[in-house]
Amino acid sequence: MTGLQRATLAAVGAALLLTLAGIGARAAAQRPSPSGDLTGRLLVATPLMPDPTFMRTVIYMVRHDAGGAMGLVLNRPMVEIPLARILEQLGIESKDASGSVRTHYGGPVERTRGFVLHTADYVGASTVLVRDGVAMTWQPEIWRAIGSGAGPRRSLFILGHSGWAPGQLEAEMGAGHWVVVPADEALVFDEDYDGKWPRAMARRRLTL
Repeated sequence: MTGLQRATLAAVGAALLLTLAGIGARAAAQRPSPSGDLTGRLLVATPLMPDPTFMRTVIYMVRHDAGGAMGLVLNRPMVEIPLARILEQLGIESKDASGSVRTHYGGPVERTRGFVLHTADYVGASTVLVRDGVAMTWQPEIWRAIGSGAGPRRSLFILGHSGWAPGQLEAEMGAGHWVVVPADEALVFDEDYDGKWPRAMARRRLTL
């Protein structure tokens, strides 16, 4: 295992041991939405984006309301970690687990927090159904399902998230730093990470 993998595994362990109920509750119990609710849409950085952290990023918006906005970057893959190691971190039986899970950088906010963005064929006690067949789960229950083969059909394990204070995202959009396009399962979960940004940008003329 490389040094990067060890460091990422340590971050994963910290993320898995944290309780994410606070973030999940905020996502599930949204405040009244502003006009043009972006929940369940893709936020795509334009060539005018001045922040190198977000250059050519595609972000899935899991919350957009009067209290601000929250999203998960979809095209910043990191290292792969054996599924068995993740289950061990959670104290879940792992002897029959095989394969690996790729970690993804979700944004600069709370980078030790973990989220599973997934298809809505899996729904657990802490699952938030976001929009159009895409859901998010933040509690370890989903890993037990994944380990037993009863998890969602498609998923992304994401560390950290992107967040905006009230009015901040709207101001950035007004400055031309972001465009909003429709989301679907194919683009959200596609493993062609280099192709996500141009494909998302190609949708900017579509009606939301």
